[in-house]
Amino acid sequence: MKHLIVSVAALLVLAPSAWSTDALQTAEPEQVGLSSERLARIDRAMEGHVGDGHFSGAIGMIVRRGKIGYFKAWGDMDKESGTRMSEDAIFRMYSMTKAVTGVAAMILYEHGHFALSDPISNYLPEFKTMHVAVDETNPVSDRRDSPTVPADRQITVRDLFMHTAGLSYQGPMAPDGERYFAKTGVSSATTLEEMVKRIAKAPLVDQPGTTWRYGYSTDVLARYVEAVSGMPIDEFFSKHIFEPLGMSDTGYYVPKSKWDRFTVLYSLNQGKKTVRRSTATAQDSYKQPTTKLGGGSGLVSTTMDYARFCQMLANDGELDGVRILSRKSVELMRADHMPLDMPRAGGAISRGWGFGLTFAVNRGPGRTGMIGTKGEYRWGGAAGTRFWIDPKEEMVTIFMVQILPYRGLSYGREFKRLAYQAIVD
Repeated sequence: MKHLIVSVAALLVLAPSAWSTDALQTAEPEQVGLSSERLARIDRAMEGHVGDGHFSGAIGMIVRRGKIGYFKAWGDMDKESGTRMSEDAIFRMYSMTKAVTGVAAMILYEHGHFALSDPISNYLPEFKTMHVAVDETNPVSDRRDSPTVPADRQITVRDLFMHTAGLSYQGPMAPDGERYFAKTGVSSATTLEEMVKRIAKAPLVDQPGTTWRYGYSTDVLARYVEAVSGMPIDEFFSKHIFEPLGMSDTGYYVPKSKWDRFTVLYSLNQGKKTVRRSTATAQDSYKQPTTKLGGGSGLVSTTMDYARFCQMLANDGELDGVRILSRKSVELMRADHMPLDMPRAGGAISRGWGFGLTFAVNRGPGRTGMIGTKGEYRWGGAAGTRFWIDPKEEMVTIFMVQILPYRGLSYGREFKRLAYQAIVD
């Protein structure tokens, strides 16, 4: 392990001491192939949603050919106090943390510390001998039993990237009707290391590599990054991604000096109108440092910070002269690795989308049934934050809102649709 820690520490010497901010300058829409007239349709639609109470406030950004062609904030970040949404508002990113974890793991991949086909037990020995739960009903007792069988093979690094590790968010059902993750105390763990060890104590839901299932795979990947590098995941993110890219408002909590920019979290009532989430935990849980750091969720960020991260990927791994990944590594991440006939579970992607290394990948507009481009890649967060990166159109699209739960809502997709219809070259 020692030589790996030294190798990663050497990376810090190469990181710039000052943050660069030359990228993402503003341009007139027509300079980057967008129509001002058509972009105005976005304003009307989003202002209409604010007026109808569908959301308190939101932000949208369109970057094309490395320039910001559209950047607007609508409504309020706190409608009760009348605080207007600002372009530098800080949002809970939830699962948009996953893309950052993917890039962190690829940094170590580039330094030769592992292959995608390597078993994760090389660094996380608790996963060396896994079993898989088999749900079935006993024909004699008519009761649901959950025996286990040995896993056909070990979980690989690629499985973690792709959500094919056999991990869900609930865990399989135990014979007594309780979830295994509840038994092992996954949700009560106070550190990433502890959480991942508790995950490993439960059987898998599927045989590794057989099913795309949304779950804790990216959290385990973050722990893998920690084990390989010898660094906590928040420190690795800061040293190798956030500081080099100038993402000064991104991290696992909001310092007190920035609380005035932290967006309020809302829900929808039965009339589909936004209402402030009433619990102190909902509003304040990101206002203090925490030891419970996730790889699948947990970050806060701003539209501009996350745009810098996305633009680095759109630029094939580089921004402002700082290279985070090689072009070939980004190509590997945004490639569709999912077999066409692979079963899917846990939501999050429809049949028109494949999956790369932490990104959903568009298989073509004819398959997705929506405007876009084959090969674009994207992901989102539980409170409605969304991003899309389109290599062919040289476009990054970001939408930020805070509604939890967001399931069944489509404001992000609507923003993307209106962004694409504004392309006129």
